[in-house]
Amino acid sequence: MNALPNFSEDAIEKRLRQLRRFLNRFPGIRLVDFSGDTDHNRSVFTFLGKPEDVLEAALAASGKALELIDMRKQAGVHPRLGAVDVVPFIPLAKAKMKDAVALAHLFGQQLYERFGVPVYFYGDAALIPGRNELAAVRHGGYEALEEEND
Repeated sequence: MNALPNFSEDAIEKRLRQLRRFLNRFPGIRLVDFSGDTDHNRSVFTFLGKPEDVLEAALAASGKALELIDMRKQAGVHPRLGAVDVVPFIPLAKAKMKDAVALAHLFGQQLYERFGVPVYFYGDAALIPGRNELAAVRHGGYEALEEEND
């Protein structure tokens, strides 16, 4: 299975090094790519492994990102919903899309249970009609979520 967590941070190199080092501690995954975009102020980590290892690494890295990234100080031109913006799971080898969807749902449930972060599913994992397109889920971005909760 492949995971590509997108974190809303690219401006602070120290935080990104911390996240890379943190992910490298998980022996069951292989970190194969990292990309950052200063204009959009976001970073994407790509790692591979068995579904259970990918799940645990994605949850732990998301928790670390929540600890490190203060959304009140985060800015960028890319629409985003939080420090952990999206965490797509992509089936590889013999895995099927239904396996990736099941993993996404398990990730979302556990992310909420561990960290109290609301989760919005999109694409094949969408649970609500009209949420297939990521742009529909992100409509209004983080700032709109803040306004809803005021």
